[in-house]
Amino acid sequence: MMESYISATDGDAKLQCELQEAKQVIKELKEKLNHYEQNENMQLCESTKEPENSSLLEVTQLTNRDIRRYSRQLILPEIGVRGQLALSNTSVLLVGAGGLGCPAAIYLAAAGIGHIGVVDFDHVELDNLHRQILHTEQRIGKSKSGSIATSIHNLNFSVKCQPYHLQLNKDNALPLIKQYDIILDCTDNVATRYLLNDACVLANKPLVSASALRFEGQLTVYNYDGGPCYRCLFPKPPPPETVTNCSDGGVLGVVPGIMGSLQALEAIKMAAGLTVSYAQKLLLFDALFGGFRSIKLRPKKKDCAVCGETPSVTKLIDYEEFCGAGPSDKCLSLHILPPEDRITVKELAKLLEETPLPILVDVRSPVEFEICHLENSINIPLAEIEKPDDTSFTEKVKQVSISRGLMDRDISVVVLCRRGNDSQKAIECLKTRMSSEIPVTLKDVIGGLSAWSLQVDPDFPQY
Repeated sequence: MMESYISATDGDAKLQCELQEAKQVIKELKEKLNHYEQNENMQLCESTKEPENSSLLEVTQLTNRDIRRYSRQLILPEIGVRGQLALSNTSVLLVGAGGLGCPAAIYLAAAGIGHIGVVDFDHVELDNLHRQILHTEQRIGKSKSGSIATSIHNLNFSVKCQPYHLQLNKDNALPLIKQYDIILDCTDNVATRYLLNDACVLANKPLVSASALRFEGQLTVYNYDGGPCYRCLFPKPPPPETVTNCSDGGVLGVVPGIMGSLQALEAIKMAAGLTVSYAQKLLLFDALFGGFRSIKLRPKKKDCAVCGETPSVTKLIDYEEFCGAGPSDKCLSLHILPPEDRITVKELAKLLEETPLPILVDVRSPVEFEICHLENSINIPLAEIEKPDDTSFTEKVKQVSISRGLMDRDISVVVLCRRGNDSQKAIECLKTRMSSEIPVTLKDVIGGLSAWSLQVDPDFPQY
């Protein structure tokens, strides 16, 4: 018995050692990849960089074709020939070629903005298409920035569109942003918001920022006409685990369509010399109830770290480290529980072949549970579990245990969700208030149902 214990201990130590070595190898590979991407991105920025003040050949008069194409906005007194020429001589950089970037890009091109840059490191996927309206099924797998450039060329070939298939970082952001007059933040992550904000302040560029989640949208213009920057309002980033993006929270496709169109509208007014509506104001849109309202923002802070009187941020920093999350709208994988409280989807598959079966608790929302779920799983949403006085988990587990005749033994409960994040939160919450009358062993499933679909059952739906 003692020999087997020593052997097992040695085996664990060996595995831990191999794990640490593997982690070090992964870290080194990531550093090499990051270095390669930075060099590649800088080369791309340099190759597309044009001489100062010559990125656009100045348009001094409209052609007959221009007059015909833009006639409906030319006859607006607020636009006219002077305004249209101003649009033709303006450059706009869109960062993000998704739900916000698509409508913004196409309306800017339709209005005759002379030069549009589109930055995005992602590729078109099937689940983008309900809201990212310039991409098509035929372009799945293609770069998003290239897809938008194709759409712009098809609509208005007189507009110069430069796609940048790269991820903005502290090395390439500033030289790229300096080449454009107006910057649009069409992203869906905190790290890029801070990066763009700081770069725009350092380069003295206005930043038109928007967001869309579920049925709600927001829009404002930062660093314009003496107004605040993003850091004035949010000096510190939120904890990564509290941030919800549309991949997790969902979004009605038309909402980013509306907000992206409004971003284009603000940029067009700015380019044409008209009054910008949402500098120093925040526009709030509620699609469910059909309401728009605006609130006045706090003024520019004298002690702001980047735009204040004595700024401490005088160059771009490591925003992944600052925000605790990378510059991506992909879901962040949380690591809340210790390894011994977690199992893989393949281990779950083996457990489901044994007797007695573990009790499967799915903590997704009821609407997600209805989309798809594993057989014999019960739905207890995380929102219920997190209520201070909630007893639904204990009661439902007890009911299932009685029905399966499990009350005279330790009960194995496996908690799962979509990606393995909410299930960890649920277990962390349950550990503090599980009733001692039911001996329960709680296990979380790493990667959740997404990993189940990829590694165990390819026919299981992904969403």
